[in-house]
Amino acid sequence: MSKNSSPESGNSPNHLKNEKSPYLLQHADNPVDWYPWGDEAFKKAKDENKPIFLSIGYSTCHWCHVMARESFQDPEIGDLMNQVFVPVKVDREERPDIDSIYMTVCQMVTGSGGWPLTIIMTPDLKPFFAGTYFPKDTGPRGTGLRDLILNVHDLWENKREDLLKSAEDLTLSLQQISQGSQGKSGKELDEEIIKQTYQALLENFDKEYAGFGTYQKFPTPHHLLFLLRHWKHEDEDEALTMVEKTLNAMRRGGIYDHVGFGFHRYTVDRQWIIPHFEKMLYDQALLVIAYTEAYQATGKIRYKETAEEVLEYLLRDMKSPEGGFYSAEDADSEGEEGKFYLWTRSEIIQLLGPEEGEIFSEIHSVSEKGNFKDEAAGRKTGKNILHRSQPWDELSIKLEMSPEQLWWKTESARETLFQAREGRVHPHKDDKLLTDWNGLVIVALSLAGRVFGREDYLLAAAEAVNFIMTRLHHQGRLRHRWRDGEAAVEGNLDDYAYLIWGLLELYQATFHSEYLKTALKLNQTLLEHFWDPDNGGFYFTPDYAQEILVRQKEAYDTALPSGNSVMMMNLEKLYMITEDIQIREISNGLERYFSPIIGQSPSAFTMFLSAIILKMGPSFEISITGERDSADTKAMINALQKEYLPNCMLILRSSDDVLINQIIGSSESKPMINNKATAYVCGNGTCHAPVNTPEELINLLK
Repeated sequence: MSKNSSPESGNSPNHLKNEKSPYLLQHADNPVDWYPWGDEAFKKAKDENKPIFLSIGYSTCHWCHVMARESFQDPEIGDLMNQVFVPVKVDREERPDIDSIYMTVCQMVTGSGGWPLTIIMTPDLKPFFAGTYFPKDTGPRGTGLRDLILNVHDLWENKREDLLKSAEDLTLSLQQISQGSQGKSGKELDEEIIKQTYQALLENFDKEYAGFGTYQKFPTPHHLLFLLRHWKHEDEDEALTMVEKTLNAMRRGGIYDHVGFGFHRYTVDRQWIIPHFEKMLYDQALLVIAYTEAYQATGKIRYKETAEEVLEYLLRDMKSPEGGFYSAEDADSEGEEGKFYLWTRSEIIQLLGPEEGEIFSEIHSVSEKGNFKDEAAGRKTGKNILHRSQPWDELSIKLEMSPEQLWWKTESARETLFQAREGRVHPHKDDKLLTDWNGLVIVALSLAGRVFGREDYLLAAAEAVNFIMTRLHHQGRLRHRWRDGEAAVEGNLDDYAYLIWGLLELYQATFHSEYLKTALKLNQTLLEHFWDPDNGGFYFTPDYAQEILVRQKEAYDTALPSGNSVMMMNLEKLYMITEDIQIREISNGLERYFSPIIGQSPSAFTMFLSAIILKMGPSFEISITGERDSADTKAMINALQKEYLPNCMLILRSSDDVLINQIIGSSESKPMINNKATAYVCGNGTCHAPVNTPEELINLLK
């Protein structure tokens, strides 16, 4: 029996039994004879002349669990699938390259996508059918999986040529989309595209409840990062207002875990109250970045507190003994979505006592009826998703307490509830460690560490870098996934891009030049194995990876910023530091390649356009020459850390750091003046006269 199999199932393990992915292991005792993605499955499909049933999901996916319980654990469905198909399971987080290709197919065929992703394809991996979740039986929820299997079997036996032609046509369309119409003919992006993007976000902004759109609400932190930069760049107050309203609404809403901290994936309602309860590592990291930058921009303590709370959750619950961070926590526990996070009013009163319980219930909108609905029964359950319907200052007046008193009461109650909740059955934790998502955590820890003066964050970031470079880096190349002592899957563009971003942030927080050296080495690997020298753009997969249907190049942002967008930002920062003309040429080529498609829908590329704001400037390379531990050097650095300066790169030249001179050239032209720490500021073709005081330095950057 597999490590994650269910004893009561009575099933023998299938071909997933030796996999490392928690998602694949969840299916290792299904009656469906799943194979992992690989030659064994493909050969079987060709030898037996069967289509492949490809199912893609991830271990904390609620609807993946539903489809598994309804269908994949059912012996009848298992027998049918085994007779008709060669079934293949893929963990989308372990193989984002495969997921991206077939998700594009699903969007082409159905106009939408999601997980579980269901693809039926020929033995040579060419798809002819795509969908997402299917119930077991046909009914109000749509076509049932049983009927789908029988229909495909009939077509495969009797109208195979039609299916094969459909597969060829779909594959050709996919290849055309992947190649794109972009190329060297593209132009540089200008101020107008920035204004168009801002206008699109403004029009899509929910003025009543904040966030973007009027149905489900997703955090979309890359939109917020763009708006912060646009505010800084154009002094556009409404851009900052949109950011603040959204950050405040999320922090008060049910999307936030008010007891244990951290953000859930999204809410199913417009008001940010009813979440889909899974917690993804990348959401935590990106939102810490957004809240930290908002704190820099506004000085408002609530943003700092939120960032610190999220990092408390990550360091407490998601950090592995090796120093990396786990991928996700499930929405479900004991077979019920959200069970771990929900509270009845009577539970709260019993745990806190009548007086404190009433106050906590008032603050967090707890009622006897509850606000969590049992969708199957169509009624309220008496269970509550904690959220704050009123701002803190309004609650303070209403409850006739000072904000300080209110905070202490709330924090004491929260700790009591947290300890009680620890006794519940916890949601499943996906304990694989991914290079790209850990790269984002390194960014978040490094930024928060330097802005908040938290050495513990910087130590955790350094440990995460050490974990990746010792376990997921071999002979100059990254691997994507670590679990149970094994590194596997060739590193993709996101792995390199996010880690380089993290290394650049950690360098600016610690001034250990080894991080800068590593970033430049990884960048060189990207240029050698991912860059398209003929047309521009980075492929998602390297030229040495296993061949798949197409090599894609993408720049649009999904829940995660695209690797090409992050690399646009990285290249600009590396050029500011090194003045390496090759890096600038690659950056220009990247911009030209993607500019035609960005022009069609700019708000889908906010991370890329944040990099364009950096490139447009004014942007500054700040080089401080001084002793690392001297008071005047520290004073200058501390002054910079307090300011919101997204368009600056900071270098420290100290006498104990020989490596930095090897990386960016001799420091002889930038000596200390007056025997004090001296700042040299260059940007947009101009270098200012050196300065000796924090005040003079900040004035140069305003």
